[in-house]
Amino acid sequence: MAHMNRSDKRRQSGVTLIEVLVAKVILAGGLLGAAAVQLNALKHTDSALMTTQASFIAYDMLDRIRANPAADYAGQSAGSGLHGVLGQDLSDFKRNVRQFGGASAKGSIAINERQVAITLQWDDTRAGGQWQTFSLTSQIASGFAVGAS
Repeated sequence: MAHMNRSDKRRQSGVTLIEVLVAKVILAGGLLGAAAVQLNALKHTDSALMTTQASFIAYDMLDRIRANPAADYAGQSAGSGLHGVLGQDLSDFKRNVRQFGGASAKGSIAINERQVAITLQWDDTRAGGQWQTFSLTSQIASGFAVGAS
């Protein structure tokens, strides 16, 4: 058994090449799988980032509404020639929504008595091209202007 003749050595060297080929095929499949997982992770990370940015914009607007209780945020739009704090707040909100979600993104503010609802919608193309929505609803102190949604 310690001594092999020439024909046994040739046969064994062929088996080694097949083993290397099988190992390379398995490694290639594993690398392709890892790449697919990485691409999926990038897609979902970007989608989560967009949702986080939407929440920052909505909370910023809610803080502005609480800081300026006499203004009617729901009854006005940023393009209606408003001046002062209300006009600046609505202009900033509109600009923030467009910078975050592009020209097709939408933001709305609805105030019903003491309840404020701020909604942002954007096209999340990296997450399957679906429209995503973030809504923030909060109670505010009395004395705020009531506006139509």
